[in-house]
Amino acid sequence: MDVARNPETSPARRAWWRRISAQDVAPLASLAVIALFFALTSNSFLTPATIVHVLKQGAVLAIVSSGLTFVLLTAEIDLSVGTVALWSACFCGWLFEIGFGLAAPDAAPSGGMVAAVIALPIASAVAIGILSGVLTVWSRLPSFIITLAMMNIANGLARYLTRSEALEVPHLLKTIGNGGIDLTPRIMVPYSAMLALVVLVVGHVVLVHTRFGRYVYMVGGNREAARLAGVRTGLVVAVCLAISALTASVGGLVEAGRLNAATLDQNADLLLEAVACVVLGGTSLFGGEGSMSRTAIGVLTFVVLKVGLNQVGWVNDFARQLLMGGVLMTALVVNGLLAKRGK
Repeated sequence: MDVARNPETSPARRAWWRRISAQDVAPLASLAVIALFFALTSNSFLTPATIVHVLKQGAVLAIVSSGLTFVLLTAEIDLSVGTVALWSACFCGWLFEIGFGLAAPDAAPSGGMVAAVIALPIASAVAIGILSGVLTVWSRLPSFIITLAMMNIANGLARYLTRSEALEVPHLLKTIGNGGIDLTPRIMVPYSAMLALVVLVVGHVVLVHTRFGRYVYMVGGNREAARLAGVRTGLVVAVCLAISALTASVGGLVEAGRLNAATLDQNADLLLEAVACVVLGGTSLFGGEGSMSRTAIGVLTFVVLKVGLNQVGWVNDFARQLLMGGVLMTALVVNGLLAKRGK
């Protein structure tokens, strides 16, 4: 039979197979192996409570990692995501409890006031991201240096506002952080997970179906070629850093709601965990390669590993961090080797 005329083997039918690469398979394989291991070693792993726990813990990481993906795709880095998230939560708590005095027992905050308490911290975080982008482009210094300085500035601002005290946050954030839709008496879909899904979908649409998304990949793949093609590379980098600050802020507010307060220690490991999630998903630190779907897989892999290690009885607190680092290192190396073989 003529293969060219066979509808079952036509290019249109086989196109989606050709788009599957080792870079796509490797993160999924890592996730499957880790999930299977904990399913066999822990009786409580495959339970509705664990699934809800994974969704709640992964929601904040997914939100923050989605914005960080934009930055890494341009071959830049944003070291300030953890402290920007912290600043947003602390600023929100300060506005709610001290600035507007809405935490008093007799206070009756209106919807507009609550919206302002949430919107102002997000706007301030975006301003920090824009400033980081402008300074990175204008000074021609690595974003590593600029965002490192911003990390300390945001941390200092948060400490100045809170004075190391926990601050109340609006009830809306507590609902988003802890509430959800009950599918069954034992299974709940958290609002935070739904918000994370919306952020990931919007990020995917922007990267895949917009001109700006194509520019992001071009800047990360070959910045000089993108500049010669007429792309305003500096503007793309600045916008990506602003997007990263935006998602970091939203993630910080959701985390504060989950903890029912804004505290200085709530985002201590957020930066390292977000970077690990993005890279675990197969996004290159050298830019131009990655996607939101890969980031989502990386987040699931990281959270499943973290939750699973906490449930395994034979792993003590001292060995847990060591095992987590070893497994993450192995997964990253395997993903990298398989990705190279697929090229």
